[in-house]
Amino acid sequence: MRLLVVEDDPDLNRQLHEALSDAGYAVDRAFDGEEGQFLGETEPYDAVVLDIGLPRLDGLSVLEAWRRAGKNMPVLILTARDRWSDKVQGFDAGADDYVAKPFHMEEVLARLRALLRRATGHAASELACGPLLLDTRSGRVSVEGRAIKLTSHEYRLLAYLMHHAGRVVSRTELVEHLYDQDFDRDSNTIEVFVGRLRKKLGIEAIQTVRGLGYLLVPPEQAG
Repeated sequence: MRLLVVEDDPDLNRQLHEALSDAGYAVDRAFDGEEGQFLGETEPYDAVVLDIGLPRLDGLSVLEAWRRAGKNMPVLILTARDRWSDKVQGFDAGADDYVAKPFHMEEVLARLRALLRRATGHAASELACGPLLLDTRSGRVSVEGRAIKLTSHEYRLLAYLMHHAGRVVSRTELVEHLYDQDFDRDSNTIEVFVGRLRKKLGIEAIQTVRGLGYLLVPPEQAG
């Protein structure tokens, strides 16, 4: 899953980037409203963390511009604790949730997990596909109770497919949602990661749909 952080404070921006990256997300960063608006309109993010008090263009204006442009990715806004009006204006502008500063990073992570689940039609924090389980809180993956150890890129790929289980996902979509903008993207690496995943999982859950992409289904439905 690929996220965008728009925050002008260098330290907080770095902390968010590190925490989200450690949690298994691909993360792009912007430090002002104009850059954030541009990235949000030109790149396919799964969710955005957006500060309201930004230079060049404030966060609410950025959010309104995204919604006018038809961008419907979940947006978590960051507000000052004593500015309840920011929260109201944020929701009216199209925000999906908010966190007041100062905040605990675990709360940001939990709220983002919830936004990502809801955006893809999932209610529980544990995603299941037959005997395959992925716990979005802990990042643990198991098959029939057997723990599966994955690299960060393998985990990102599986998590994206799990969030979109039952739908064909193209290689292009996977490349766009698994890597940040600075990564040297090559769609051929997706095949490598899919091959590794299949071997580690040991079940026929990831199907190749020729000419279209990949489909995650329970093993009993594969074939």
